[in-house]
Amino acid sequence: MNPIIAIVIAIAGLGLGGLIGYLIKQSQVQNKLREQNLKADHIITEAKERAREIEIEAKDNALKITQKTEEELNRRRIELNKEDDRLQKRREELDLRLEKYEERELRLNKRQSSIDKRANEVDQLHSQIVEELQRVSEMTRDEARQVLLVETEKEARADMARIIRQIEGEAREKGNARARELIADAIQRVASEKVAEVTTSVVNLPNEEMKGRIVGRNGRNIRAFEQISGVDVIVDDTPEAVTVSCFDSVRREIARRALSRLVVDGRIHPANIEKFINEEKDQMDVDIIEAGEQAAYDAGVAGLHTEIFKKLGRLKFRTSYGQNQLSHAVETAKIASVIAAELGADVEVAKAGALLHDLGKAMDHNTEGTHAQIGAEFALRHHVNKKVVNIIAAHHHEIEQDSVEAVIVEAADAISGARPGARREDLEQYIKRLRALENIANGHKGVDRSYAIQAGREVRIIVKPNEIDDVEANRMAKNIAQQIEETMQYPGQIRITVIRESRATEYAK
Repeated sequence: MNPIIAIVIAIAGLGLGGLIGYLIKQSQVQNKLREQNLKADHIITEAKERAREIEIEAKDNALKITQKTEEELNRRRIELNKEDDRLQKRREELDLRLEKYEERELRLNKRQSSIDKRANEVDQLHSQIVEELQRVSEMTRDEARQVLLVETEKEARADMARIIRQIEGEAREKGNARARELIADAIQRVASEKVAEVTTSVVNLPNEEMKGRIVGRNGRNIRAFEQISGVDVIVDDTPEAVTVSCFDSVRREIARRALSRLVVDGRIHPANIEKFINEEKDQMDVDIIEAGEQAAYDAGVAGLHTEIFKKLGRLKFRTSYGQNQLSHAVETAKIASVIAAELGADVEVAKAGALLHDLGKAMDHNTEGTHAQIGAEFALRHHVNKKVVNIIAAHHHEIEQDSVEAVIVEAADAISGARPGARREDLEQYIKRLRALENIANGHKGVDRSYAIQAGREVRIIVKPNEIDDVEANRMAKNIAQQIEETMQYPGQIRITVIRESRATEYAK
């Protein structure tokens, strides 16, 4: 075949294929356009339906809003009408009240006029009376005033003297009680040989030979022991015993423990003495903290600082009239908690204040101030509640008591210290005190006999009824009480009872 013809045929085939492809493409475009037009018509239809629904819903909402607005307007209109009626009634009431006030003002004006008239009459009458008094007394007003002032001054001076005597008597009585309290505190904090029963400890020995070993060659051991421990060791004729003496109860207890261990160990020389004393000092610090923590646990008081426990534990080795101060503090806390619960006071504050009220007694004598004052300052430094601090500072009335809990703790302290069996004395002092009480009572005229009972807490005095009357019996009780306060020292208080009995006896024959 001719190549030209083949080329022509090929070109014709290509043109025909392109035409057919074009026609097919046009057909596809037409179909897609139809589909898109259908979709557009459908979307327009749906949009018109949605717009119609929205229009209907908007009309409904507008109708509802209109109805609600009308209802609200009607309600407000009704309320306004009611308010208008109320205001109208109020206005009428005010008008009526104003009329009453005006009437009352008229009556008051009339009454004031009457009072003014009566006052003028009273002034005239007063002037007439003054003139008549001056004529009768033959004195002018100034002279009468001067006489009255002189008489009033005399009466005032007499009353003043009586009050001064009364105040002086009360001050004297309170001063005596305060003096005894200060003496007791001073003895507690700075002991001396006059209270040897609370400043000495006895260490028992297995035999008399041990005394020589304690003393050592040329007194070497006993000097070393006294120098290191800060106590006095008394080696006397007491069989199989030596006495450790020191005003500081903690140092005395450390020395007693160390000496007891040395006696058991048997190796008594300066090096061993120093070792045992240092060990006992360390152990004592631990025991003191444990004692303070145990006391706080027994009293039910929580949240105290470690330094508080240290000072509180030292009270275990302190006594007052034989009463252990730590036991006294715990007992006072329990009593205070019961009283506070009964009275509806703060039980926790009462317990804490009672437990710490004698904290100052754990301080040594180098700390200035009363035990209440320094105890309160120490507690305040270690973040104790301010109400508790006030209880500590005020339990002896050195400052004002700010709460009912302070009064409760003061009462609990007195109950714990004054209850029977709380404090003790040695037998000799006890007998002397009873005899002294009876001798004071017997020294008064008209006393038949007297008895000191209840461990010296009460004195009963039987008087002669033909010599002492009821008034004199009361005076005798007061005089004996005052004499006991001035001449004796004792814990708590003593009750004086004067008994006067009259009997009339006849016989029927």
